[in-house]
Amino acid sequence: MRRGRFTEDQIIGVLLEHEAGVKTAELCRKHGISDETFYNWKSKYGGMTVSEAARLRTLEDENRRLKKLLAESMLDVSALKDLLGKN
Repeated sequence: MRRGRFTEDQIIGVLLEHEAGVKTAELCRKHGISDETFYNWKSKYGGMTVSEAARLRTLEDENRRLKKLLAESMLDVSALKDLLGKN
């Protein structure tokens, strides 16, 4: 996955600027982002604090790891069933 130019702290800072009353177009120009990027950030991080964003990141990482473990175990079970001839 591609890492962006902005950290979660910076993203939340931009969103807080918007909540303080700065217009979207001005924010996008100031930080060098597109409107689409801003609204994607707003949908993902809107209303969050920095600590909540860190918690979200750890939960997403854990979820990704668990999904990988499940897929590997399902693959192992499938291979064993094929090996034993039980479908």
